[in-house]
Amino acid sequence: MAIVHQLEANGLLGEGAFRFGAPDRVILVSGGPASHLAKHSLIAAPPTKRAVLRQPPRTSLPAAPHHDPLLGELHLTEDRPLLQAEVEEWKHGSWYHSVTLRAKNVEDLFTKLRAETPEAPFLQPHTTSLPQGAFWSGALAYDLVQWTQPLRLQHPPAEGALLAVLWLVTGGVVVDHHIGQVDVFGSDEKWCQSAKTHTSWNGEPVVVLPPQPHREAVTHTDETHEDNVEAVRQGIVNGQVYQVNIGKHWQGEIDHPYTVFQRLLRRNPSPFSAYTEAHDLGFALSSSSPESLLMCDGERLQTSPIKGTCPQGSTAEEAARYRESMIGDEKERAEHRMLVDLMRHDLTQVAIPGTIDVDRFDVEAYANVQHLVSHVTAQLRSTETGASALQAVFPGGSITGCPRTVVCAVIDRLEEMPRSFWTGSIGYIDVHSGQSAWNILIRTLEAHNQAGRWHASVGAGGGITIASQPKKEVEEAAWKGAALRVAAGWMREEQTRLPTGKLGIHPLQPPRQSSSPEECGQVRTLHEALQDEGPPSVLFIDNLDSFSLNIADAIAQTGRNVVVLEGRSPSSEAWLDPVALHDLLERLQPTHLILGPGPGRPQDALLTMALAHLALDGQLAMPVLGVCLGHQALALADGRHVVSSPFGPVHGVPVEVDHDGTGVFIHQSHGLKFTRYNSLVAIEDGEHQLMVNATEASSGLIMGLRHPDLPIHGVQFHPESIGSRDGQHIIAQFLAIQSDG
Repeated sequence: MAIVHQLEANGLLGEGAFRFGAPDRVILVSGGPASHLAKHSLIAAPPTKRAVLRQPPRTSLPAAPHHDPLLGELHLTEDRPLLQAEVEEWKHGSWYHSVTLRAKNVEDLFTKLRAETPEAPFLQPHTTSLPQGAFWSGALAYDLVQWTQPLRLQHPPAEGALLAVLWLVTGGVVVDHHIGQVDVFGSDEKWCQSAKTHTSWNGEPVVVLPPQPHREAVTHTDETHEDNVEAVRQGIVNGQVYQVNIGKHWQGEIDHPYTVFQRLLRRNPSPFSAYTEAHDLGFALSSSSPESLLMCDGERLQTSPIKGTCPQGSTAEEAARYRESMIGDEKERAEHRMLVDLMRHDLTQVAIPGTIDVDRFDVEAYANVQHLVSHVTAQLRSTETGASALQAVFPGGSITGCPRTVVCAVIDRLEEMPRSFWTGSIGYIDVHSGQSAWNILIRTLEAHNQAGRWHASVGAGGGITIASQPKKEVEEAAWKGAALRVAAGWMREEQTRLPTGKLGIHPLQPPRQSSSPEECGQVRTLHEALQDEGPPSVLFIDNLDSFSLNIADAIAQTGRNVVVLEGRSPSSEAWLDPVALHDLLERLQPTHLILGPGPGRPQDALLTMALAHLALDGQLAMPVLGVCLGHQALALADGRHVVSSPFGPVHGVPVEVDHDGTGVFIHQSHGLKFTRYNSLVAIEDGEHQLMVNATEASSGLIMGLRHPDLPIHGVQFHPESIGSRDGQHIIAQFLAIQSDG
């Protein structure tokens, strides 16, 4: 704050810096003590180029028809209008249109921005790990989900609403918190020389005015919020979703959003804080986010999902008690495990098979809350970039849920309004190298200037599981938003009743590591496989699950190649024609077939049901394994009933499985543990071809099926989960089965 104050006072930042560039601001702050999270802070020099994205008109992107995804009504689409970015340049004291870029998605947008980005290194370099040449920094709205998921929203943003504002950073000031060094960098020598003389600080704190009291309104009453929690819980019981993050917004008038940001830096310091302001657009974001969505150095990826929350304590001992209770809480751990599995899946889209690891598992303590945090890493494939990695993970799993596509539709249905920038991202990207870092916009205030007065919105919510209690979820959302509501002047500090504790990182034991990539096969899409018909592969049917690619990665770790066929997309309907499906299988000649997991009932996965019937009729020439929904499809095709679990849904929880040593359990010890993600189960209700060969130890529910003569197997659990201690053995055993049964 002191450096910003110095630059502003000397006409090097803000409205007085019009000679150098626009009054727009981009400030990225790593708050709190220096750590592996809080490394650098950036104050961008006055920008001279920016890109603005807006919601297309309804004629090109109409709202989706009314439907309820919690009842299994899912409207998928592969047709989207092009994203349109207006690139503007700062000239003569104003922003002027330069060029219009049209892109098919977020990844393509950053590819198109290469032509607008100099490749030369900064004339005045810096000594940190930030890019050494011009890069783009700014904010992406959550509503860009319309270009990262195959959905149209029922409640899309208004026509012309902002979807992103990105500024080209060609200079600035960067602070290295580990060594306390301040570097001025850039290609404008005059600005750099002036800035160097005005970045010293005498230690005197910058005065931050207390907030003026303002009234707030809320978009959802406590009763509506509770009803939404119950609706999600019923959707979980029905097997449509596993976990959904839902929220609401507090709204009201504020003083200047930068003043709110200053208060947040003092009251709620966080490692991924940020402030952006488009002065002429009357738009600003003040974020004190603790969560990283994605970091990429051009070769290595890292995502750091947060899931699991407890309060701070009024004493160190009380904080430790809260922390230990959270660590031992089955709901919190299951929710976190689910998120880690989801983010592993997302990274698999762009990572080298076998390189996805969980490097750290910590409790991170902030001013008012403590969180469970995992750091999931991977090696980027040579054909992918930081932009394609962002396309794969946006919006973050911690603020959507599982399975991703379905829950994004559920969020739209229940919240009944666009999220705008809340739960989107602020960060930066070097579009030439792919080096990038993006946060998740939680603990964030979005502000708009209307007739000279600032009005703002603060969103907060939480992940809903079957174990969620509606009143507690309402309370949790309220205290998650409390620091921002106090900083905005909507609440008095004494109203929060939240203790403030010491910031810190408390390491926990990380899970196991993945195998070496040298041993792995390839994971390819059907399109890639049909273009380049290499050696026979395992065929995997993806049923819109958020863990599907973890199974593909586990197969690749055995050294086999995998072809992923989307089983629930508009294009998959072509394979429902028996002749077309036969021709496809003849062309691919798969060694094995895996019917993957997914939301809903097996009847919703038409291609998987068709393949299950063919398998049981003896018409497939390869071993078949059904996982979760795929297992249920085999059971249904065999004449069994698939019903809601009599003991309730289980998601993200490892359970002990008893087995008889046959099928995929050959040579396996007893007392195996696997993670369940299911609300529905196949039941024992008469004579059937498939025989039960595994059950859950505590409940007796069917966990495994096998055919006595054909190489057909089903497992109700998820062998690929981070919590399935013995899962890789099951996959390897299935792949060892030969087609002659």
